[in-house]
Order: sequence, then C-alpha cells, then structure tokens
Amino acid sequence: MRRKSRPVAEGFWDRPPLLNLLADVLFLGSIIVFVYASVITVVRLPMFPLKQVVVSVPLKQVTLAQIEYAAQSSLTGNFFTVNLDGVRSAFEKLPWVRKTSVRRRWPDGLELAIEEHVAAARWHNSDDESRLVNEQGEVFAASLPADQPSLPLFGGPEGSSALMLARYREFTELLAPLGRVTRGVMLSARQAWQLRLDDGLVLELGRDQAKHPLHERLQRFTGIYREVQKRARTSIAAIDMRYPNGFALRPGRGEAGVNLPSSESQGKGNT
Repeated sequence: MRRKSRPVAEGFWDRPPLLNLLADVLFLGSIIVFVYASVITVVRLPMFPLKQVVVSVPLKQVTLAQIEYAAQSSLTGNFFTVNLDGVRSAFEKLPWVRKTSVRRRWPDGLELAIEEHVAAARWHNSDDESRLVNEQGEVFAASLPADQPSLPLFGGPEGSSALMLARYREFTELLAPLGRVTRGVMLSARQAWQLRLDDGLVLELGRDQAKHPLHERLQRFTGIYREVQKRARTSIAAIDMRYPNGFALRPGRGEAGVNLPSSESQGKGNT
C-alpha cells in the first residue's frame, strides 16, 4: 500500500508573484528617493538666487531703507528654499506695517503686499514710547511724521483703544453741529469719560449709564453750549455734564465765573 506524500510547503522565494511585487515596490521606492534627492540638489544650486523684492502696493510711511534692512536680515536661501513665514515676520516688525503677505515671483524674486497702519489717534502712556492708534482701534509703536496733521490724544486703560475709537467717532458726530472738534478723549479706570475740545474746553461726561447714556449728555451739551457762551462773563475751563437734569461750570483759573442762574448751572450729581 502506497503512502501519500505530504505536499512540500512553498517558501517566499518559491512564490514568483510575491517576488515580482517586491521588485516593483523596491523599484518604485528607488525612483521616489532619486527624484527627491534630485529636487533637493537642484533647489540648492546657486542657479536660483533671489535677485529682487517687489512691493505690489505704494507705501506712504514705510521707507525704502526699512525695506532693504528687512530684506537683508530675512532673505536666506534661494528662490525655492527661502522661508516665506520668516520674511513676512521680519517685515511685520517694521514701524507702520500692520500686515504683510509674501509670495514667490518666478524666476528670481519675491512679491510683498504690505498693509500699512493708518493712524487715527495718538495714545497716551506713562513711558517714553511713542504709540498710535490705527483705524481698527489697535495700538502700535510709531512716531508721527512732522508733516502729519494733528491727531486727537487718547488716554485710557490698556486694551480700551478700540472702544475709545468707536466712542470718539460717536462724539465727533454729535459735536459736529457746533463746529467743535474733539482733541482729547480720556477714559479713567472707573470708566468715566472726559473730552477736551479744540477751544480748550473740558467736558466731564462721567460713566455711561442706562438711565443717563453718554449720547444724551452730549446732546444736552450741544443744546446749551451757545447760550452758555453768550451769557458767560468770562472764559469757561470745564463743563460738568454728569448731572441728570443740569450741568456745572468751572471758570478759567483766577476768573470770577459766569452769569447763569444756579438752577441752570447746577443740578444733582450723577457720576
């Protein structure tokens, strides 16, 4: 009686389909490695140097010297290897630069789109650093050029610049019928508002309240301003509008006062 022979187990090398698959994988991997190495070699060749930086929008505040300085400190590598984020960061550190976008410009340059700050006010601070407020209500470090028109002065807690700019625009609109211009806006730590007008008059508005909002106090001021000017015997340093139904006057230093009945010039305090 014949004994059946056991089938011989096939090894890896006895499986042509697997060997063909392995060969294909190795061949494909070698191609990928070769292409990658070739690309790295090519982009590092000195045949792709950066030769120009093009600013796509006209600039008013940023100077050519500042652009050259930022470019020299940030442009390393060639057209392919230059770090665009590093270039953008270097330019955004310049005074008056709010945002910068950078893209490659074939075959040997970079194109910059620079958004400058547009100053809306000066920012008062206790240190010697010159700071401004832009039209978005952001504080930035820069000095006004000598030919820049005078800007209003803001002073308030850190982080309040956007609120102050919004209020300044509201105050400007309310004061427009009088032809007066706001030169200073101050906001105390207790959120009390004070305005200084172009004629030197100080307006004490106090804190904004639901029952007596700031715009009502300013509207009341515009209603009495002409009459106060007519009836005043001397100059007025300040008008306190923190009263619900009246106001208080402070004459200039060393002057007698104004010729107004007490019922019109004063009321119960509302700070």
